[in-house]
Amino acid sequence: MIDPIAIKFGTLPIYWYGIIMTVAFILATALAYRFALKSDIDPEHILNLLILIIPAAIIGARLYYVFFSWENYSHNPMEVLAIRQGGLAIHGGLLGGFLAGFYYVRKHHLDFWEMADIFAPCIILGQAIGRWGNFINREAFGGPVSREFISSFPGFIQKQMFIGGQYHHPTFLYESLWNLLVFIVLMVSRKRVQFQGQIFLQYLTLYSFGRFFIEGLRTDSLMLGPVRVAQLVSLFLIAAALVLYVIKRKKVSQT
Repeated sequence: MIDPIAIKFGTLPIYWYGIIMTVAFILATALAYRFALKSDIDPEHILNLLILIIPAAIIGARLYYVFFSWENYSHNPMEVLAIRQGGLAIHGGLLGGFLAGFYYVRKHHLDFWEMADIFAPCIILGQAIGRWGNFINREAFGGPVSREFISSFPGFIQKQMFIGGQYHHPTFLYESLWNLLVFIVLMVSRKRVQFQGQIFLQYLTLYSFGRFFIEGLRTDSLMLGPVRVAQLVSLFLIAAALVLYVIKRKKVSQT
């Protein structure tokens, strides 16, 4: 098992999860900054946006998780603040970041779809990297698998996915690889954009498609009755993104 603590400064532990997420944010920011320069957008907007988006995403991720697992916090609401104990949901983070970004874009009279296209590849790249934080923490894994099945994976993954006396699906890896593939697709699509918003809508569709199926393998899904919340949200995002994609593409073809 990999120690989740990377290093200690006295009694202050620095966790691998925090390091990995920091790297993800830095790389995503650098990429967004580069895209802004190529799009003749003041790159200062990127930095200002991130000052709002990052805390909003963390708060959104936490509130979303707590909302759908309130039974774990109702007896002691102060535990809602104990983020270091885990409990963040990516869909809540995306929602929080989206709302903060939308507020900034409207306030500064920027083009929402243009900014969304800039951030979409950066977000999915950050997600691909961030899933390795789940690997270190031994979370977001799937159901039990056989020794024969897990033997197809590198040894360090096999060891980390041996939990509770049995091997488990490395669903963190499935999603990380899927997100990386989506990132590549979006980067290629940037070279032949037909309308503003195309990259962002492709991101929502492709990410949600993969998340829907991967979520079905996980053992820690947030539930709404018998339904996995992430699968429900994924279906909604796919439907909404496809409808908007068709509408916007049709407008382009008519001009």
